[in-house]
Amino acid sequence: MGKRVSGLIKHLSFLVLLIWILSPLTFSQEPYKLPPKEIVDILDAPPLPLVSFDPQQKTMLMSHYQPMPSIAQISQPFYRLAGIRITPHNNSRQVIRFFTHFVLKDIQTGKEIKIELPEEPVYSQPVWSPDGRYLAVKRCLNRGQELWIIETRTGQARKVFGPELNSVLNDGFVWLPDSKGLLVFSNPENRGPEPVAPRVPVGPNIQETAGKFASVPTYQDLLKTPYDEKLFEYYATTQILRLNLATNEQQKINSPGMYQFVLPSPDGKYLLVKKIKRPFSYSVPYRSFTHSLEIWDSQGNLVKVVAELPAAEEVPRNGVPTGPRTPEWQPLKPATLVWVEALDDGNPEKNVPHRDRVMFLESPFSGEAREALRLPQRFQGIIWLGRADQGLVSEYEWKKRWRTTYLFDLKKPGMLRKIFDLSAQDQYNDPGRPVMISTPEGDRVALQEGDFIYLTGNGASPDGDRPFLDKFNLKTLKKKRLWRCEKGVYENFLAFDGKRRDRIITSFESPTQPPNYYLLEIKTGKRKALTAFPDPAPQLTAVKKQLIKYKRDDGVELSGLLYLPPDYKEGERRPAVIWAYPREYNDPATAGQVRGSPYRFTFYRGASQLFYLTQGYVVLDNAQMPVVGDPKTMNDTFIPQIVANAKAAIDALDRLGVADRKRIGVGGHSYGAFMTANLLAHSDLFAAGVARSGAYNRTLTPFGFQNERRTLWEAPELYWKVSPFMHAHKINEPILLIHGEADNNSGTFPIQSERMFAALKGLGGTARLVMLPYESHGYSARESVLHVLAEMIEWFDKYVKNKK
Repeated sequence: MGKRVSGLIKHLSFLVLLIWILSPLTFSQEPYKLPPKEIVDILDAPPLPLVSFDPQQKTMLMSHYQPMPSIAQISQPFYRLAGIRITPHNNSRQVIRFFTHFVLKDIQTGKEIKIELPEEPVYSQPVWSPDGRYLAVKRCLNRGQELWIIETRTGQARKVFGPELNSVLNDGFVWLPDSKGLLVFSNPENRGPEPVAPRVPVGPNIQETAGKFASVPTYQDLLKTPYDEKLFEYYATTQILRLNLATNEQQKINSPGMYQFVLPSPDGKYLLVKKIKRPFSYSVPYRSFTHSLEIWDSQGNLVKVVAELPAAEEVPRNGVPTGPRTPEWQPLKPATLVWVEALDDGNPEKNVPHRDRVMFLESPFSGEAREALRLPQRFQGIIWLGRADQGLVSEYEWKKRWRTTYLFDLKKPGMLRKIFDLSAQDQYNDPGRPVMISTPEGDRVALQEGDFIYLTGNGASPDGDRPFLDKFNLKTLKKKRLWRCEKGVYENFLAFDGKRRDRIITSFESPTQPPNYYLLEIKTGKRKALTAFPDPAPQLTAVKKQLIKYKRDDGVELSGLLYLPPDYKEGERRPAVIWAYPREYNDPATAGQVRGSPYRFTFYRGASQLFYLTQGYVVLDNAQMPVVGDPKTMNDTFIPQIVANAKAAIDALDRLGVADRKRIGVGGHSYGAFMTANLLAHSDLFAAGVARSGAYNRTLTPFGFQNERRTLWEAPELYWKVSPFMHAHKINEPILLIHGEADNNSGTFPIQSERMFAALKGLGGTARLVMLPYESHGYSARESVLHVLAEMIEWFDKYVKNKK
């Protein structure tokens, strides 16, 4: 075995080196292209605003934003440091969605108020105060950021801070529980100029390891040099200020530091602080750096150090760090801190009776933390109930992909009562999630009335999603269905109308009606419209959409959403596009479940594959591409399973008589691109492919990929077998490779597409490589999005629609 593994690795290394040497890349820069005019018109139309509600569900906020930022906005200089992208001109993380104006609307009266803000330049999405009287919003300037406060009763806005606001490690501000002020993160006084990069290196950049196991993912944008460290510390260091809204008085809290978060306790008397410290890591992002968890009083004086934790470089694969993690203030208590600790050294492979325990510590924090409960499997989260000290805690068993939820009570340490117990992938039996409300202090808890809570969920079914609302008894575990979305449309529960339980706020849509918001009388079904957003793309109203079901040869049930172009006539066999993304499942039953709804409104935004419809193509979107089997070994059959899935999809289109099976293209993004390249390498089912932002050489992600748990050294044959790069000589169909030059997704380095293209070029394949300046894993700039669509359409027009 050892000799075979060694031989494979040597063979792999030689092949990679050979292609690298023999296939030098040459690039030419072309101007941005435009797709057909009808696509440009659709994308330039104003998108529907984002809608949020105040904590009391009395007022709605409609936040309008740019359809797409320009390449000039996206190309503003940024630093790639410690796993984040910092725009130095305004001391912020890089922003790609820009809000332009806001409108408030009273739910009962329908009265609208346009918020009075300067028209230029752009804004962040506003954040409600706990009492709903105010909104806080950042104004993004060419130099710096400002914080503005909006009075929701009048819509009047005023600047309260800036332009020294800093939002590199956090949002730049936090509301205080009494809504009378905020904590603001500011650049320190007398910060001085940015560190200057040394013109001449003082020496090599060195990393060292000795006997420590650090099987970390292939993160991007990490620190690499001592100069990177200086830059990160310069931009991440802030001074915390307490800002009084009534007087605009500013009070310094403690001293400048690198604060990832500062969270006020519900009574406002304490602050929970995560403070990043040196030494920094070159292997993990900032959120896993050396740090301390501290409790301060409201003036910034240290009360207690909860933990001093090292950089999380040695976390076991699929494991968690040791020491306190996921700390939070317990709602409905003045100041009780709750956190989780691993009991298995964070190692999921260890055989232990309990993996995690939940701890709590009450003010004044002079005593020792107490254990609240232990979990057999890995902690996944807490939903606090409307009764103090009670909550629902969930655990997750990764080997079975199983989720169990328990009821607990901090007044009864150790008590766990099982409430839900099912596969995390079983959508048909998903009980839903509790309906949440806000406390006066701004915390979120489940709406509880006696022993009852309310549950809402997607309501997955063989016919598609039908959202529901249930009343659930925590003692008897019995539930009563209060409401369910009717057939043929898609309506989603959002909230109760205040204290009423017979009227709810919903979002309603259908294939021909865009989502709008309503007050719905549960008993009568009568609706009162709260919004009247128009169809942003009426040109495509005639598109026909339906859920189709089919089976692959081994009996696994599959489905997808079939779209027919506006001018489609029955009996026509059109060129078609199959767009998919592989997903892993433990068993065929859950793999075959229908996810999503054919009755939702279709949005045509971004570089969507659905724009092929405007050019006469049939599109099978979200074609199910399950890989079924034991979580540890399922990828051993990845290739035959995706080929079987693809064949079943093509056979289904052929049986329906809507597609010419000789003119079908395949495409996908990210893991879907990996799938696309593999389908072209291991089958002759498709005429051509489009692969966007993919990873094609799995030896460049040696510590796992997607949900693969074995390393390259544990399963070298697998890594070779599933890497389309290693089978590039088998790809005899044209493939279009698209990638953002600044892709920051773990594993999908831009070099993945560059090397794949080099291999195809060296082997005489037909391929085109498009590298998008300044773009990340997804594509944002208007120019980039339009260019991608032009490339995709031209490629399939040439090699699919007009295939000879």
